[in-house]
Amino acid sequence: MELTTAATAEIEEERQKRKREVALGYRIFASQRWGDIGDGHISARDPERTDCFWLLRYGISYHQARVEDLVLVGPDGRLAEGEGFSNPAAYYIHHPILMARPDAVSAAHVHTQWGTPFSAEARLFEPITQESCIFFEDHALFDDEEVQVQDTDGGKRIAEALGDKRAVILRNHGLLTVGASVAETVSSFVMMERVAEAHMKAREAKPISPAGARYAKADLTQPGAGKAQFHFLLERHVPDRSVVD
Repeated sequence: MELTTAATAEIEEERQKRKREVALGYRIFASQRWGDIGDGHISARDPERTDCFWLLRYGISYHQARVEDLVLVGPDGRLAEGEGFSNPAAYYIHHPILMARPDAVSAAHVHTQWGTPFSAEARLFEPITQESCIFFEDHALFDDEEVQVQDTDGGKRIAEALGDKRAVILRNHGLLTVGASVAETVSSFVMMERVAEAHMKAREAKPISPAGARYAKADLTQPGAGKAQFHFLLERHVPDRSVVD
């Protein structure tokens, strides 16, 4: 059925919003000194072609990410829109996850100072800080030696490990988050890195009780929390939003 003019305009508006948040997300990652050698990716499912996703084309430094530098990756891994190249690993990981999670709009993964070494311990987070309660009973472990994902079969196994959770720890590899928006996904990733840092620094931390963790989580994950965190990150690290347009 042919879309009405209003529906088409609404889809385009949502597309541009998602693309802009992707570009801003890369800028936030750059502010944390992540992805300096291109070792990561942020995706956004296209609102119309839902088996395709947007991400930064390969070769663009994260601190220079702009909307015009995004490419649309199709279900076969080829570019459906845009020019240049895409990171093959992004397709191998993100496509299976987005196909397995119709509720997810975005996924994010990048190698970090604390998340990567924590992942080498092949264990889940414990509720040892306020932030860690966000991930209580809502993250998983991909306990596999496949640190160099080279096909979508590897991505499917990551998706299976992730299940319906907010995040997954990729053993010996790093962290990955998903969300109902790009803003939520990026802010969750930044928070997850903080949790990994706490675990690596507080080696004998005393966890709070499951009941205490659930109580804190209910408040910390209220609707809109991820969007608010994304706003604060932008205010601190990317105050000039025009840099991505």
